[in-house]
Parts: sequence; structure tokens; C-alpha cells
Amino acid sequence: LAGTRIIYDRKFLLECKNSPVARTPPCCLPQIPGVTSPAQPSLAKLGELKEQNESEETLPGEQHGPLCP
Repeated sequence: LAGTRIIYDRKFLLECKNSPVARTPPCCLPQIPGVTSPAQPSLAKLGELKEQNESEETLPGEQHGPLCP
């Protein structure tokens, strides 16, 4: 099949990059966190991180490292 090949020059493509239309997402784009919208950690992941941080904290009088006899 023969077709028409469209060739764009570098200057035109660089001008398109700064166009307001190029910076506006399509209206019917699905919301995919980390792909089409900013990544947001899930609530379950936030809960796991909070529990991990709490378990790593020690009480003020607690010693770090091995206990001496």
C-alpha cells in the first residue's frame, strides 16, 4: 500500500512542545495513579508505613544494642 508520509521538521516539533494544547490532557483519559494522574499511596500502604515507624521507635529509657551483664 502506498501512502503519504508526513515529515515534521525539528523547529515545528519544538514549537508544538510549548503549545497550551500540548499541556492539556485529553478530556476522556482514564484516571490511572502514577500514569495519567499523580501517584498517591493507598491508605493500606500508609497504615503499614505508620506501623513500621512506630515499631522502630524506642522508649526514652530503652538501651540500643546488646545488654551488658
